[in-house]
Amino acid sequence: MANYCTNCGSELVEGAQFCPQCGAKSAQQSAAPQVSATPVAPAAPPPPQVAPQPQPIQAGTPGSIWYQNYYRIRKKVLTVGNKYWIEDYNGNLLGFCKQKLFKLKEDIRIYTDESLSQELFCIKQKQILDAFGDFAVVDSNSGMVLGSIKREWLSSAFAKDSWQVFNAQNQLIGKIEETSTGQALARKYMPGGGLIPEKMTLELNGISVAEINQSFKIIGDIWELAGKQIPPNFDRRVLLATILLMGLIERRHK
Repeated sequence: MANYCTNCGSELVEGAQFCPQCGAKSAQQSAAPQVSATPVAPAAPPPPQVAPQPQPIQAGTPGSIWYQNYYRIRKKVLTVGNKYWIEDYNGNLLGFCKQKLFKLKEDIRIYTDESLSQELFCIKQKQILDAFGDFAVVDSNSGMVLGSIKREWLSSAFAKDSWQVFNAQNQLIGKIEETSTGQALARKYMPGGGLIPEKMTLELNGISVAEINQSFKIIGDIWELAGKQIPPNFDRRVLLATILLMGLIERRHK
């Protein structure tokens, strides 16, 4: 498309800056780029990344204390029975249990503290003979069954201690079993073997998700439950019930 001088009307050559006839400045000339007189400050560098500091494990709050990944159960042996304290990672008291001796059928109650004023959950045995014990773990507030555990009596009597774990619908979902067969046999049959601490593994759906380790004190035991991959919606009271039963019942056979 032809361009013409705005001053004299002569035809302009494409790209010409001035009219060849009258010398007027061509409208085709591009305006010079405007340069800001104010210097632009360079962008500030981003703040240095600071690695997050590890946070201490917090004590559980009501409604969530049974979904943590670490618990400790302290057992104190008494002449008229045994006492058990359930604690979290920071040593905060979560539950207390006092068991009388010589009970034919287990009915274990766990309370908030030693006042025994508020019951949290209970462990109810379905059979009289504990060798075939099948135990339901029940929330005391709602009466809802949280799950159940069953002692595998043949293995537990002659080899490794073993418990089956069932969900609230009574479906088998896993097991708790001693880690070492050799230690289990030594604990059962060697003189003084009953002083060998138990080490157990929890498997859910075939996957190892937690470890249970026992250590002895002069007048009692300490059990530690350390979770690795426990499903977040799995109520840990089912596992704590197993530890309590091992302390309350299993020690009678050793």
